[in-house]
Amino acid sequence: QVQLVKSGGGLVQAGESLRLSCAASGLTFNTYRMAWFRQAPGKEREFVATISRGATNTFYSDSVNGRFTISRDDGKNTVYLHMNSLRPEDTAVYYCAATAGWSTQTGPTDYNYWGQGTQVTVSS
Repeated sequence: QVQLVKSGGGLVQAGESLRLSCAASGLTFNTYRMAWFRQAPGKEREFVATISRGATNTFYSDSVNGRFTISRDDGKNTVYLHMNSLRPEDTAVYYCAATAGWSTQTGPTDYNYWGQGTQVTVSS
């Protein structure tokens, strides 16, 4: 059984930082591409960032590029999202996801496994 368990999230003020983590089990973690998505109330699920197997490739959405950093620790089967300079528009439920796909993938339908969402709220 594949499990993606997230920690982190919460309420922060604009300009502050937050780190999300997602620990995977039930899969060979180092063979999977990992990603983060988010979904705000009334909006569709939005791509945030992805990182390849071996961490040789990362890619970010324009809205978070330069502020967020995705990383992975294969020894801990964990992917992280470091969020800096947070803005109220970053408020959303954040999800981690995994795929065995080879190339860079930014669509939700490209991912096979999903964790439970965690709420991030940024106050102005």
